[in-house]
Amino acid sequence: MNCNDSYFFKLAGAERAALTRRTFLQRSASGIGLAALGSLLGEQLSAAPAKSPTGGLAGFPNFAPKAKRVIYLFQSGAPSQMDLFDPKPELAKRRGEDLPDSIRKGQRLTTMTSGQKKFPVAPTIFNYAPHGQSGMVLSELLPHLGGVADELCMVRSLYTEAINHDPAITFMQTGSQLAGRPSIGSWVGYGLGSVNKDMPAYVVLTSFGTGRRDDQPLYDRLWSSGFLPSRYQGVKFRNSGDPVLYLSNPPGVDREARQETLEELNALDEQHHDVLGDPEIQTRITQYEMAFRMQASVPDLTDFSKESAETLAMYGPEVKKPGTYAANCLLARRLAERDVRFVQLFHMGWDHHSGLPTAIKGQCYDTDQATAALIKDLKQRGLLDDTLIVWGGEFGRTIYSQGTLTADNYGRDHHPRCFTVLLAGAGVKRGLTLGMTDDYCYNIVQDPVHVHDLNATIMQILGIDHTRLIYRYQGRDFRLTDISGNVVKAVLA
Repeated sequence: MNCNDSYFFKLAGAERAALTRRTFLQRSASGIGLAALGSLLGEQLSAAPAKSPTGGLAGFPNFAPKAKRVIYLFQSGAPSQMDLFDPKPELAKRRGEDLPDSIRKGQRLTTMTSGQKKFPVAPTIFNYAPHGQSGMVLSELLPHLGGVADELCMVRSLYTEAINHDPAITFMQTGSQLAGRPSIGSWVGYGLGSVNKDMPAYVVLTSFGTGRRDDQPLYDRLWSSGFLPSRYQGVKFRNSGDPVLYLSNPPGVDREARQETLEELNALDEQHHDVLGDPEIQTRITQYEMAFRMQASVPDLTDFSKESAETLAMYGPEVKKPGTYAANCLLARRLAERDVRFVQLFHMGWDHHSGLPTAIKGQCYDTDQATAALIKDLKQRGLLDDTLIVWGGEFGRTIYSQGTLTADNYGRDHHPRCFTVLLAGAGVKRGLTLGMTDDYCYNIVQDPVHVHDLNATIMQILGIDHTRLIYRYQGRDFRLTDISGNVVKAVLA
C-alpha cells in the first residue's frame, strides 16, 4: 500500500476491515505485483457469479422443477413417531418390560435418561386406523390429516446424527450441527432467486404450542444466510403489531417523504460502494428498496378480511388469532399465492419428556386441522401442483418411558435413530408410506433416509442438483448437504 495514499488511513476501523482484496489491489501503488497477487488469489478475484432473471444463479434450476416453492412446517421439539405415525401393536404385550439390550445395541443416551436403571417399554395409548384409498395408517390424534391421507407421502425411516435439540434443529436447517452455515431457505433463495420483487424469497413464521411457551427456544440463526450474502436470510414476521419492524411510517412521515429519504440513502450507499467495493453495501441498497415495497405489499398479505367464512372455518377456530399455527398456515397459503419461494413455519411445543399423552393432544389440536386445511386449500386453488409441503421435527422419541410409567401417563426422551416426516404436493408420490422400523420403533430396518438425503430430495424437486449449488468460503466449497446426500428416488412422482 502506498503510504502517500491517504484514502486508506482516513477510513474508520470497521471500514478498513470491510476493504476487499479487489479494492486493495485497485488502490495499490501503480498496481505493482497485481499480476502475481492475482494468480495467487485466483478465483477469489473473479467476477461475481452470473445471475438469472429472478436474481438466482445462472443455470439454476438445473432441470425442469416439479415445485416452484416450499412450505416447510417444522415441528420444533420432536413429535413422537410411535404415537402419531408408526404403530407397534404387538408392544402392548410388552408394556413395562425393559427394552432389550439387543435392540438398544449400546446406542448413546441423553443425560436425561442415561442414569435410569430401567428403560420400561411404553406402548402408545392411542389407537390407529387406515385412511383413504392408500390405507395410510395414522393415529386417532390426526383425524384431519387422515382426511387427506391420499395426498401424503410418509417417510418413517428418517435418521439424524444429533441427539440434542439445538444441534439437531441446526442440522435439519443447515446441514451442520455447528451454527454459522446458511439455512435451507437461504440456499434456495441463493440458487433460484425471487419471483415476486415485492416480497422476500424466504419468509419465517413462528408459533407456540398450547400452554408450551417454556419449550425449546428458537434462534434467528436457524433462518440465517450464514456466509451467503445477507439478502438471502429469512425475514421473520412478528406475531403482533407490524409483521415486520418499522413497516409503518413514523408519525408525520408519508410515503412520498419515505421514498425521497430512500433515494438519498441509496445515493450515499452507491458512493460508499464505489470506494470500498463491499458487496454487502449493494445488499443494503436492495434490502432498503425491498422494505419500501413491503410497506405496500405486506398489509394486504396479512389482511384476512377478504377470506370466505368457509375458508376460515376449514382452518379452525384458532385461525382468527394472529400468531397461532392455524393463522400462520393460512398466511403461508397467501404467501404461496404471491410466489414467495420458501415459507417456513416453526411450531414449538413438541418436547414431551413427561406428560406426553396430555401434551401431544394439545399439539395435535394446534396443528392437525390447520395442516390438512392448508393442503386442501392449496389443492382447490391449483397451488398444490407446484408447491412442496414438508412436515416434521428434528428427531424422534424413545419407545421407553422417561421417568415413571403409569397406565395413562409416560414421557419419552430424544431418539435420533428413527423418526417420521410427511411430504405432500409437487414432485412426491401420493399415498406412499416409505421405510420401516423394528418391532420397538428403535432402529430402521428398511429404506433409511438421512437428513442430507431429505434435503437433497427437496432440492431435486425444486430443480436443483444439490451437488452443484455451492458457495466458496474460506477456501472451501460448501453446500447444504455437505459432502453427502442422495436423492430419495422412491418418493419422487
